[in-house]
Amino acid sequence: MGVTSIKLEKLTVGYQGIPILEGMSLEFKAPSLVQVLGPNGAGKTTLLKAILGLLKPMDGRIYLNGEDVTGQPEKAGRYIGYVPQLMVNSGHYPVTAWELVLSSLLLRRRKWPRLVPSGSDVELVQKALKLAGLPEDKWYSNFWRLSGGERQRTLIARAIVADPSILLMDEPLSAVDPVGKVELARLIGGLAKKKLVVVTSHDPMLLLDYTDYIVLVNRGQYLMGRPDEVLKLEVASKIYGQAVIPVQQHIHICDAHR
Repeated sequence: MGVTSIKLEKLTVGYQGIPILEGMSLEFKAPSLVQVLGPNGAGKTTLLKAILGLLKPMDGRIYLNGEDVTGQPEKAGRYIGYVPQLMVNSGHYPVTAWELVLSSLLLRRRKWPRLVPSGSDVELVQKALKLAGLPEDKWYSNFWRLSGGERQRTLIARAIVADPSILLMDEPLSAVDPVGKVELARLIGGLAKKKLVVVTSHDPMLLLDYTDYIVLVNRGQYLMGRPDEVLKLEVASKIYGQAVIPVQQHIHICDAHR
């Protein structure tokens, strides 16, 4: 396999013929952590869905590790582990953290039997849960009864269990308590030392020490650069407008999550 990368060529995506993101041409390479920032409704999740192949672009192409995966989730899924926004507590079906991670691994199999775990499968699940930092006494607990941070760790374990080269994370620090946010930020930063990790966020500060690039998006506008290039008042204001305010030597983005 060649260099781990995501390449967007003149990408335009949207819904019902209305573009949300237009003409995006960007390339990210591993190992690195890329934060995608933008106001609510700016197109952050839309971008992740397009990279995953779940949303077919109106125009442009998407390449993962050099392969054209545009609008093809079965191809994109070979390279990507995905952490969705933290699921709300539905409580409609019982599933343990262990079962959630194991089922994800088994469903990646391309040959039958897909539902019979082997000894190596068990080892992979154990490794993923340990790496994600979920305490062992929580492995067999109902997923819906875990805390926000514990559920997020389970979802990260599910994403990394098959050791994908690319991780996409949609608001991974949301719905997590302050202490948990710091611990998860450290975990994500560690993963980015070996993989290509793309994270959507509302405020870059918690992950800033681990971040290599920042992409600012807002409905038809985008720009990318190193954090020290992008997180300047005159630059960020082009995307966020008056939601950006200077705080001593840094800027703060007043964009509450909804």
